[in-house]
Amino acid sequence: MARRGNADQKKRAERAQRSNPLEYAVAKRDKSTLDMVSDAIAHKEVMLAFQPIVKANDPTKPAFYEGLLRVLDETGRIIPAKDFMSSVSDTEIGRKLDCLALEFGLQELERTSNLRLSINMSARSIGYRRWMTVLDAALRKRPDLANRLILEISEPSAMQVPELVMDFMDELQSKGIAFALDDYASDLTSFRYFKEFFFDILKIDGQFTRNIQTDHENQVLAGAMASIARQFDIFTVATRVETMEDASTLADLGFDCLQGFVFGAPTVNPPWGKNKNSKNAA
Repeated sequence: MARRGNADQKKRAERAQRSNPLEYAVAKRDKSTLDMVSDAIAHKEVMLAFQPIVKANDPTKPAFYEGLLRVLDETGRIIPAKDFMSSVSDTEIGRKLDCLALEFGLQELERTSNLRLSINMSARSIGYRRWMTVLDAALRKRPDLANRLILEISEPSAMQVPELVMDFMDELQSKGIAFALDDYASDLTSFRYFKEFFFDILKIDGQFTRNIQTDHENQVLAGAMASIARQFDIFTVATRVETMEDASTLADLGFDCLQGFVFGAPTVNPPWGKNKNSKNAA
C-alpha cells in the first residue's frame, strides 16, 4: 500500500513538473533551502553578525549594536535570509531561529561587560516555551544582562497580536529589558502605537531615510516622526543610512541614533574581539 502511495505521489510530481516547470523548479529550490535551514538549526550552524547603531551627534561612538542571525549551509556559506525568512516566519523553524538568536546574544552579553545589544524576535515567539526558557535561564544566572538587552519586534509582527505584545513588554521591562519597534512606518501604520505601546526605541523604516538630504517630503515625514517620538520620551533610530550627507540631515531632524552601511556593515568579527560563533565575514 505504501509503495502504491509513493508511486502516486511521484506521478503527481511529474504532472506538476510538466504543467508548470518554472513553478516546480522554484518549489523544489525553496524546499531545498528550507531543508538546509532545518539542518543548520539542528547542528547550530548559525552565528551572529553585529552592526553598530551610532549616536547621531557623534557617529564615532556606538550607542549599541544589533545582533543579526546568520544561517550557514553545509559548506559554511551564509544562506541569504531573503531566501527563507518569509517562508519560516510563522513556523516552528522561525521560532527556533529566534531562540538561537536570543541564546547567542545573551552569550555575547555575558562575555562582553560593556556591550549593549539588540536581538530580533517575532511576536509569535512570545508564547514559545523554549524562547522563555532560554531567557529565564540566562537571567537567573546573570540578572544584570537584562539592562543591556534590547528586543526588537517589527511593526507588522507586533500588530498581529498587539495585546499579547503589550503584556509581554510590561513583564520584561520590569526586569530591565528594553524594547525597540523595528520597521516603523513600513506598512499601514498608526500614531496610536505611541500612546498604547511603551516602546523604548523607535526604528524608522529605511524608505523614509534613504536620500533624505534631497527628499523634502521624507524630511517632513521623518522629522514629524522623530518629533512625536521625542514627546513620548522614545529614543529614535534612523535605519539604512548610506551617506554622511543623509546622516547630517537626520541628525538635524532630531534623530538620536543612526544605523547603516556608512557606519559599518554587519560583521561576525566585532571590534570587542573575534566572535566565537564566527566562521567567516558576513
